[in-house]
This record gives sequence, C-alpha cells and structure tokens, in this order.
Amino acid sequence: MTEDSGVTPGAENPPQPRVRSLGRNTLVMASGTFVSRGLGFIRNAMLVAAIGATGIAANAYDVANKIPNTLYAIVAAGVLNAVLVPQIVRAFRRPDGKRTVDRIVTLGVFGSLALSILFTLAAPVFVAIYTQGWDAPQRDLAVAFAFWCIPQLFFYSVYTILGQVLNAREQFGPYMWAPVLNNLVSIVGLAAFLAMYGGYASHSAEFDDPGWWSANPTWLIAGTATLGIAAQALILMWPLRRGGYRWSPVWSGPKGELSGITTVAGWALGAVLLDQVGVVVATRVASEAGAVGSDLGGEVIAGNAAYFNAMMLYLLPHSLIIVSLITALATTMSRHAAARDTAALRATVQRGMRIVTVFGLWSTAVLVALAPAIVRLALPTAAPAEVRSIAYVLMALALGGVPLALLGVFKNVFFALEDAKAVFYIQIPVTVAWVGGMLILQQGLDPYWWTAGVALALSISNVIGVLLRGGAVRTRIGSLGIRAYGGLAIRALLAAVLSGAVGWSLLRFIPASDPGDRMHSLMVALVALVILIPLMGLLYWAVLRVLRVPEASELLAPITRRLRRNVR
Repeated sequence: MTEDSGVTPGAENPPQPRVRSLGRNTLVMASGTFVSRGLGFIRNAMLVAAIGATGIAANAYDVANKIPNTLYAIVAAGVLNAVLVPQIVRAFRRPDGKRTVDRIVTLGVFGSLALSILFTLAAPVFVAIYTQGWDAPQRDLAVAFAFWCIPQLFFYSVYTILGQVLNAREQFGPYMWAPVLNNLVSIVGLAAFLAMYGGYASHSAEFDDPGWWSANPTWLIAGTATLGIAAQALILMWPLRRGGYRWSPVWSGPKGELSGITTVAGWALGAVLLDQVGVVVATRVASEAGAVGSDLGGEVIAGNAAYFNAMMLYLLPHSLIIVSLITALATTMSRHAAARDTAALRATVQRGMRIVTVFGLWSTAVLVALAPAIVRLALPTAAPAEVRSIAYVLMALALGGVPLALLGVFKNVFFALEDAKAVFYIQIPVTVAWVGGMLILQQGLDPYWWTAGVALALSISNVIGVLLRGGAVRTRIGSLGIRAYGGLAIRALLAAVLSGAVGWSLLRFIPASDPGDRMHSLMVALVALVILIPLMGLLYWAVLRVLRVPEASELLAPITRRLRRNVR
C-alpha cells in the first residue's frame, strides 16, 4: 500500500500509480535523456554545418532561439515547475482532486497561448534587448527567425504542464522520451536545408548576408525547430490517456482553491526574472564579443552562439543523471511535504545531495580534462579556432557543475514546502554576483575571453547560491548532515582530480590531428573520447570504492539487479 492509498477511488480520479524506487525512476528518465541528447548532438552538429558557429547567421539564430527558451525558463520551467508537482500531488490525494488538476491544466494551457501570441508580436523588442553592437540587417534577420521561434513558448508550456502531471503520477518515462521526437523533426528540417542550400563551409559569404535569407530557408531552420517542439508536447497526450488521466477543461472552482498556487507562482516568477536579468547581460556581453570579432575582420572570438554550444555540452551530463534524479526527488519531496513528514523529507534531501555530488564531480573532471576533444566531436564542421574558443567556455562552465546540481535539490525543497519567497530573496545576491562578475571580467579581459568570463562568473554565482540556499533549507528542515557530506565530498573530489589529471595527461599523448583535415581531426577526437571517458570512469569508481563511497553505485543498482536476473 502506498502513501496515496487514502484517496477515494472512482470515476472522478484516475488510478493511482505505485511508487517506484529512486534508482528505477532515474534510470528510466536517464535512458530517455541519453537518446534525446544523442540526437540533440546530431541536430546541433547539423545546425552548425548549416549556419556555422560564430558567424552572423549563427548569432542571429541563437538570439532568436534564445527568446522562447528564456521565456520558457520564466513561464514554464520557472513558474509552472514551482507549483505543478507539489499542487498536483496534493490534489490527487483528495477525493475531488482530478477537477483541481483539470483546472490547473486549463488555466496553464490557455494562459500560455495568450502569452505566446503577445510575445511573438513583440519579437523586435526582444531582439533589441538581447543584442548589442549589431547593425540593422543582422537585427532584422534575428527578428525574422524570432517570429518562427517564439511560438515554441506555447508548446514548451504544454509539454511542461502535461509532463508534470505525468511526473506527479510517477509516469516519468514519457516526459524524458518525448524530446526524441522533437530532435527527429528538427533533424529532418536541417537535412532538407543542407540538401537544398548546402552548408556554411562552402557558402559562408552568402549565409552571413542577411539579405540572402528568404522565407524558405528561414522556415527550414526556425520553423521546423518549432514544429519539433509542438510534436514533443502533443505526444504526451497519449501516455496520459493510457495512464488513466483524461483532461476536461475546467475554468472555475471553489474560492481560494488556487490561492497557494498563485502565491508560490508569484515569488517563483520573481526569482526567475532575476535570473533572466543575468541571462540578458550574459547574452549582451557574448554578442558584443562576437561583434568585436566581426569588426576585426572575422577573427574567431566566442560569441553568443559559441556560449550556447558550450552550454549545451555542459548540460549534457547534468541532464542525463542529475536532472533525472532531481525530477524523481521532487515528486518524493512533495509527497513527504504533503504528509508533513519532515524526517523523511530531510533524509531525501541528504541522499540527493550525496548522489548529485558524486556524479557531478566526475562529469566536471571529464568536461575540464577533455573539453577540446568533446567540442571537436560535437561540432565536426567547426574550424580549429572555433573549437578552441568554445572549449575555453566549456571549461569555465564545468567548474559550476556540482553547485548547479545542489541548487536544483535545494530549490525543490522550497517548492515542496510552498516557500518560493525564499527562492526569490536568495536569487537577488546570486544575480548580483553573476552580473557584477561578468562586467568586471569584461573590463579586465581581452575580448577573446569575454564569453569565457561570462561562464566563469556563472560558476562563481552558483557557489554563492548553494551556500545561501543550503543555509535556508537547514533552518526549515533541520540538519543536512554537513559533516558527513563534507567527508564524502572531499573523497569524491580527490577521486575526480585524480581521474581528471589522468585524462588530461593521456589526451596529450594522442597524436595531433591535421588542422586542415576535419575528418581526421574528428576521428582523433572520437578515438580519444572512446578510450579516455571509460578509463576515467573506471578510475573514478575504483578510487571511490577504495575510499568507501557507496553512492557511486547506487543508481546502477537497477541495472546490476537486472543483469543478475538474466544470468540466472
């Protein structure tokens, strides 16, 4: 019998899912994320092949595509994630819970539609906010891309709303597997563009001329990206129906029914808006760096598109394990918070802190040690100078990997407790640290390093955020076992440093590739990663085993149990 067994069954409520283990849930989500990210690499490599990584077209599209992603972070990932899982978990515990969930879904879907229409019409305003040092033709090109990209906000929101209903019912798989369809649709669109117009390597002069971009190529790049997000959202209707939940539009309900939602959402919105102030400044600094490169006759300087590519690589290990783990933990935390079981909530937080630290430190070691090879493999058509500039940004981002994971754990504690006000107030000094750090580094560094400075400032602000959020969580749920956690973190850090040092040293023994032969350079990077990543992983886990760190194998337990059953 599960904790939800007290809900009255019947037609008004869909059947309640059984509670599965953290390891199983994480494995299901990680497998979907792995496939999706693999296809995402292919899609991104094709995008770079089509429009480049540091040129005018690449930077214009990056700004246009960043607008819906930023708005998604504000409206969907920020506000909706803050309220949906905790409120839906609580609703499904009540006899009339389905009607409340239907009302949340109704208001969320149609509210997102209205916002998406408004923001699409405001595309020129958003482009002006995000760019600095661009001439009018390049801004016009970004606006043209943005008209196709901004409607993604609606489909992102639908994806988040439906996905969080699934997550609250512990149907985690579909939410993480749906982006596979998105990537497939985008890949088809990019393949059509490359077949019809060729690639950036041979047509850079044309593609970096804003006047070249007519309706058809613009649609193939930006329109099919939006079509992919639409497919990703709408496919979730199928697993919802199969799981027993059928949405019926509900516009009204008892007075005060959603008062908790609006309060939490308001504070969460404020926190995300503060964070997006940093994103806007980061984009402007990076776009100005790219503009300086163009003014210097095309010198390769990492701009906003390079920052995007580095961020995508940085978030890969984070999304494979850490996000999957945090998503599963969020539902567990919400269940404990709804039952007012502080001891169980505290134990879940402590467990999450340990696991994300162990996995996060190893991913940081890999990204820092092998950054040039990773960028080369991910962006096979990029020039050597582009690879080098992006690798520096990736290294700076990687330093903040573990703090980013801990921030996610702590944030879900506040949302489970419906205390988004604390998230807002803590975000103020974090944003100040990021913005101040970026501007100070911009003033003190050569333009070549401005974008890497943006990444480094972000990593430093993540550390500040962990200290502040961790302290606030401790006051709400009690001791986080910092002494035990510190001992584990030190042991894992030693293992990560040793693993990273070995990987970095061995990478220097791989024969140098021919800069003029991109295929040879790609094969060298592939061989290096195929050899070094497993080697670093085995070394890291071996050292952790010697140092008696049990969390290293915890999430592998579902795999090892399955293998043992198959052997028998």
